[in-house]
Amino acid sequence: MSAPDDAMSRVRRKRMEIFAFLFLTAVVMPVLAVGTVGSYGLGVWIYQMFAGPPGPPASPH
Repeated sequence: MSAPDDAMSRVRRKRMEIFAFLFLTAVVMPVLAVGTVGSYGLGVWIYQMFAGPPGPPASPH
């Protein structure tokens, strides 16, 4: 009697594994990528507000 139940649990586990993979690749990773790049850009922007833009100092002439 446990054979059909075992087969159903395997099918359900495989379906959930595919769903988890798709969720991670389509939702979580893009959100992490955008958040990482965005927070780095915000940090550089705030740093440049205090330290000034990059490049050589202005010439005294």
